[in-house]
Amino acid sequence: MSANKKTIKVTQIRSAVNRPADQEATLKGLGLNKMHKVSVLEDTPSVRGMIKKVAHLVKVEE
Repeated sequence: MSANKKTIKVTQIRSAVNRPADQEATLKGLGLNKMHKVSVLEDTPSVRGMIKKVAHLVKVEE
């Protein structure tokens, strides 16, 4: 990622066990698959939408 792009740090804080398949797939799309795993992503509308879908499972830091 280039230096002028905004990034977002996403940490998985809850398990995906017994969640709908689309929520599990969204976590994988964000690069999260285990508890307390951290992923640094570019701040785009598509990433924001994915985070909104699993907001109850993740913690977001600007």
